[in-house]
Amino acid sequence: MMKRALLLCAFGVLTTLSFAQDDTLRTRLVIETDSGNITVELYNETPLHKENFIKLANEGFYDGVTFHRVIERFMIQGGNPATKEGQEGKPDGPGYTIPAELNGNFVHKKGALCAARQGDNVNPQRASSGSQFYIVHGRKFEDKDLDMLEQRINQDIRNKAMQAFFARKENKEYLDRLKAAKQEANQEELKAVTDEVTPMIDAWMENKHFSYSEEQREVYKTLGGAPHLDMQYTIFGEVVDGLDVVDKIAGCPKQGEMPDPAIRMNIRVVE
Repeated sequence: MMKRALLLCAFGVLTTLSFAQDDTLRTRLVIETDSGNITVELYNETPLHKENFIKLANEGFYDGVTFHRVIERFMIQGGNPATKEGQEGKPDGPGYTIPAELNGNFVHKKGALCAARQGDNVNPQRASSGSQFYIVHGRKFEDKDLDMLEQRINQDIRNKAMQAFFARKENKEYLDRLKAAKQEANQEELKAVTDEVTPMIDAWMENKHFSYSEEQREVYKTLGGAPHLDMQYTIFGEVVDGLDVVDKIAGCPKQGEMPDPAIRMNIRVVE
């Protein structure tokens, strides 16, 4: 039953997972806010997001924007230019998106700097917003929680691999057979297609499985975070100073999810 469900998923493109870390010196920026300063460090392994964030900061794009969506024990989100004074009703970004740069080395620990994006229903490739970002506040998790999330992430990877398989021109015969079997409610043929395709997907998945390292598990159990977002949103940096400011913003007075009064920011590159 599960194999059949996998075969009937909508088409998409699987982002390749990268597990190599770049030890090159990382760029740091300061997010100056009404509640204090947050220093973030950008990952070299996510160059598209890194370069874009630096570019926007240098252009003053973020000056005066607010943290417009704040959920305690989850995250604080900002970067929408329409939150600047006098810019209400304007576009909520710079007019472009950034291709996803998902990397299993980076998880949604407390303080992770991540790119916001539209949902999978309209954004199956998980492209990031051109400017909106969030910093994880999160909560603590146990091993049993992380075990379940590992299973979910690997199922998601498998689903996308299956979608990509059927989207390739050389596999059109399998797709045609699948469509015909579904239309005719031919369970025997559905099983036959599944039995033929599954070994090929298994072979592809051999080196693509996601698993939390012991270090990542320890971080989630002690520092906390939001692991349900792992491998769903691009993580492109982390807080290296100012987690107390993240706590302060997360716990600020709000109307709904919006801080009241507004918490504005300026972002500048420091090194």
